[in-house]
Amino acid sequence: EVATISCKVRNSDDSVIQLLNPNRQTIYFRDFRPLKDSRFQLVNFSSSELRVSLTNVSISDEGRYFCQLYTDPPQEYYMTITVLVPPRNLRIESQKETAVEGEEIELNCTSMASKPATEIKWFKGSKELHADTEVEKWSDMYTVTSHLSLKVKREDDGVPVVCQVDHPAVKDLQTKYYLDVMYKPEVQVLQNSPAQPLTREGDLLDLLCQVKGKPEPTDVTWLRVDDEMPQHVIVSGSNLHINSLNKSDNGTYRCEASNEVGTAFSDYTLYVYDSRAGEESTITAVDHAVIGGVVAVVVFAMLCLLIILGRYFARHKGTYFTHEAKGADDAADADTAIINAEGGQNNSEEKKEYFI
Repeated sequence: EVATISCKVRNSDDSVIQLLNPNRQTIYFRDFRPLKDSRFQLVNFSSSELRVSLTNVSISDEGRYFCQLYTDPPQEYYMTITVLVPPRNLRIESQKETAVEGEEIELNCTSMASKPATEIKWFKGSKELHADTEVEKWSDMYTVTSHLSLKVKREDDGVPVVCQVDHPAVKDLQTKYYLDVMYKPEVQVLQNSPAQPLTREGDLLDLLCQVKGKPEPTDVTWLRVDDEMPQHVIVSGSNLHINSLNKSDNGTYRCEASNEVGTAFSDYTLYVYDSRAGEESTITAVDHAVIGGVVAVVVFAMLCLLIILGRYFARHKGTYFTHEAKGADDAADADTAIINAEGGQNNSEEKKEYFI
């Protein structure tokens, strides 16, 4: 880059200004350059300022630069130039290009010839990883190496691991290493036919063995566990086909796959039902639904009846008195009580008798 060095004078009296390098050699005396280094060029000269540019700065240019003013007594002031050297040849190295699932690998990220020393960080996705750092100094330059130990999984295959450098002279400097992980097969048996899970006599059975692994599994086989494979079973690569099921086909069928890393398998248990098993189960389900509905209606009717009877008895509960019974406590006999009752008639011929 280009550095600019400026010597400014306040209240100048036209005294001589000169600029010296860290070795105290005169770069400029007023507007004259005694030093035979063409990288120094005069930008501005006046009685109050001497401004000089330095192109293509190198680390040897680092140090104190002095402004001298020839007054009586002479005056001197200095500024310090610090040269930053960005890292070069940022790279990641691995002891093994390909790793096996569960294996621990070591990655080394090296940042060479920088000043000051760089700070190295590791990332896998958004997660920062812990690593050990080693710093070497040569002259004024630093080489930093970061050692990362990582236990790989099958999910890490193709995932980039990022080595990122923090340094005041550069921004967003990073390099990536894509993990190459081998793993044994993943095996899954899928039932393509029949569409429903229930397998009945006479049905067509079509099974697919779905296999994934790295490297790609080359050996995929079907077998029947604890028994021989029926003769009418058709096996074609990863497919197993039975045209017409019968109960002798019952058993466990296994799909096995292997590659350089290992072997894996998945089992499918076949149970063949009677041809009317699905219909009978449907009829039974309907019967159960009807019975359940009838029971629900009966229970609801009984609850309604209980609520009505409860409310009736609650309204008619208590002791009942006739109108003529009022005032009977002071009467000598029943006839007098009726005559003297409130609202009763004085005329004995108009008396009424009540049987309670």
